[in-house]
Amino acid sequence: MFSIAVQQQQYKTYILSDEGAGSQLEVVPERGGIITRWRIQGQEIFYLDTERFTHPELSVRGGNPILFPICGNLPDNTYTHNGQQYTLKQHGFARELPWKAAEQKTGDKASLTVVLDSNEQTKAVYPFDFQLAFTYELQGNTLEVRQQYKNLSSTPMPFSAGFHPYFLCGDKSQLELEIPSKQYQDNQTKEIHSFDGNFDFSRDEIDFAFGQLTSQSATAIDGSRKLKLTLDYDDFSTYLVFWTVKGKEFYCLEPWSATRNSLNTGDNLTVLAPGASHTASVRLTANFF
Repeated sequence: MFSIAVQQQQYKTYILSDEGAGSQLEVVPERGGIITRWRIQGQEIFYLDTERFTHPELSVRGGNPILFPICGNLPDNTYTHNGQQYTLKQHGFARELPWKAAEQKTGDKASLTVVLDSNEQTKAVYPFDFQLAFTYELQGNTLEVRQQYKNLSSTPMPFSAGFHPYFLCGDKSQLELEIPSKQYQDNQTKEIHSFDGNFDFSRDEIDFAFGQLTSQSATAIDGSRKLKLTLDYDDFSTYLVFWTVKGKEFYCLEPWSATRNSLNTGDNLTVLAPGASHTASVRLTANFF
């Protein structure tokens, strides 16, 4: 039995439910098209800083923010296109703008599509016409996000995109990560290190970008919560970023289509021809044991 309810909280909130599995998803289109909560049998999968969420001028710290048209930050927050310099804040603007709720379905799953169209505000910092349509699908203990990126411009459109999911965690010393890469770049030092599967959670902050992925799946086992999370992605995602802050009850395992500054360097950048579109998918599966 699948259903979608709408509640007027601080923002209009769409609640997708799979009653049989006891799973629920909350989506707030006008706050960056974001999934704010995902519960299975009453247990939260995502972390959410609820106090910060009430302040529209602050970026959301929690849920599953959308990264577009860049992942990470640019040097001095600037990039150059066709000889002109533009300013883009970290992770782009999609997570800050209001999206619109579109199609809803409750057949063999509960799904909601949210849409973001370019406007004068976006074109001032990113000179392209585009449409993003993301479909959130809930079925059992699985959440899938199907993405469509469409270039409505008359010129090629470069971009990178990804997600920044915040996972609620217990004792980080009981976290086991399986990331399909043998090395990472430390974003703080820019140094590249080999990876043996272990993190030093005594550090104040961990911000590691893993490239050269050898498979399209990663897992995180939280021994203190008895929770195994599996992240599956297609070949659109070429990097995984692991980020956490000491003393905070979250870690982030983020699928990115390209690394930082790709809008300037061109590394792994996606470039859509005029009128073209690109589809991608990310799937999260949560199993308590």
